[in-house]
Formats: sequence, C-alpha cells, structure tokens
Amino acid sequence: MEKIRIQFTLFSAFYSPLISTMSGGFLKAEGLDPEWSVSPPGVSAIAALQDGSAHVVQSALSQAFTPLNEGKTPPAVHFAQVNEMDGFFLTGREPDPAFTWKKLEGAEVVMFKAGQPLAMFKYACHRAGIDFAKIKPVYPGGAADIDRAFREGQGRYVQQQGPFPQQLHADGVGHIVAQVGKQIGPCGFSSLAATRAWLKTDMAQAFMRAYRKTRIYMNQTPAADIAKAEKPYFPKIDQAVLAECIATYQRLGCWTPHVEITRAAYERTLDVFEYNGLLKQRYRYDQVCAAPPAH
Repeated sequence: MEKIRIQFTLFSAFYSPLISTMSGGFLKAEGLDPEWSVSPPGVSAIAALQDGSAHVVQSALSQAFTPLNEGKTPPAVHFAQVNEMDGFFLTGREPDPAFTWKKLEGAEVVMFKAGQPLAMFKYACHRAGIDFAKIKPVYPGGAADIDRAFREGQGRYVQQQGPFPQQLHADGVGHIVAQVGKQIGPCGFSSLAATRAWLKTDMAQAFMRAYRKTRIYMNQTPAADIAKAEKPYFPKIDQAVLAECIATYQRLGCWTPHVEITRAAYERTLDVFEYNGLLKQRYRYDQVCAAPPAH
C-alpha cells in the first residue's frame, strides 16, 4: 500500500465524495492507504500542498483568486469538482412552509463573516431579489461557533452546511427553510486541488480511478448505506441525521457523476466573485483549473 495524504479545508458530510473514497474502500482498492487531516483554522489547505504534507486537498476555486489578484501564479491547480452547488442551508426557529427570502430582511441571521460562504450568500440574496444590507448579521466565528450561538438563542435564522441543520432539526432546535444552492445554480463551489507536478504521477492516476468510481457510488447508493460507512468519521452526528443530510445533497444534485470542473460552473463562480467585487479581472479557466489525470 502506498500512503496518500489528504487534507480537508472543512470536514462535513457535504464533502462526502472525498470522504467516501476512504469509507467506501475505493482508495484501498487502488493500492492507496489514505491518511487524512483538516487544515488548522485560518490556514489554507493549499499550504499543505506547498510544504509537501498533503498530496490532495479539498479546496475551492476561489482559493486561486487571491494569488491571481496579486499578479502571482497559484501554487496549486483545481483538477476535479467535489460539489457543483453551494451546500449551505437556512434554518429558522419555526417551521415555515411559506418561507420567502424577503423574510431575511430585518431579521438577525447567524452566518459566516467572510470568504466563499459569505460571497455566495450575498450573491444568493441578490438572485432572490432582496437587499443583503437589510439583514442583521451575527458573526460568532467558525461552524461550531455558529451552531452553538443559534442553539443558545441568537438569531432568527442560521446559515450552515449539513449535517448541522439536520442535527438542529433532529434536536427540535430549528427547521430548514431554504437551500442557498437553489438560488445560485450549478457553480464551481468546492474542488480537489494538487500541484501540477503531482497530477503527472502514477499516484494521481490511481487516485483519479478511485474518485471516478466514488462519484458513481455517491449517485447510485442509498444514502443510508453511505452514511453507515461514513459514521466512524462523524462520531458526534446521529447516523439517521447523517443519512438525511446525504440524501438531501443527493437530491440537490451537487454530486454529479462527472468529475471535471466544467467551464459553465467555473464561469458562474466568476460571476459570484465579480458581483462581490473580489476579482481584479475574469481569469482564464486554465489559470485556475486543469483536466483530471488520465486513467
């Protein structure tokens, strides 16, 4: 077995296509023994590629925009998609079948303060025809801080990735009222990144064979079976909650069977960051993305 080191920027069920390469045995079937980690708060997983402590990282196309805005060449390239949709949910205090985004205006919303989660949320509000400036934001910190704040009574709504919202629902604390991804549509939301040199290796080809099989598994396997295999990776989440989260993401369509980052998805990501004033120019696809390694 050859050791492959994988690092996540965030670790949640939203990134199940990468988690399932491990939990579903697909990497081991290709002779790869996975060792995984999560990047420390405030540190980009891209740094792990630069110092050689990771071969593959879960990242986002937007990571490349920072060096490009500075006139530099990004140290890594994005070669496959993980999620082709924003995976955040809006959860309210009460069930609201008649929820409209207009209800966010004037309301306290516990949310992420920066980065892609905020950029995508602002763009979703724009697409929904509401004024983001009329929302009263509450910024407690990271994902765990946001969850704790809402559980302790802050905010009327909360912006979270699964399985946090499903666990809130199971605990009787909140009720999912909307999915941010439905407002934005397909985009290059989260991705796999590596160095251009690594993509030429035999290990990269073996990883890609495993990942292609995992993408099919994610779409053809019942959510309950995926959740059962993944449960050891989520010791604090109820298995039924994990299964519901995975089923929701399957229905959302963020785990499409194709692995490549499409040009249309890339362009939509540019739209989001351009709207937020975070791009100096619309960068070429090949400045950020590369084709997946051949079989």
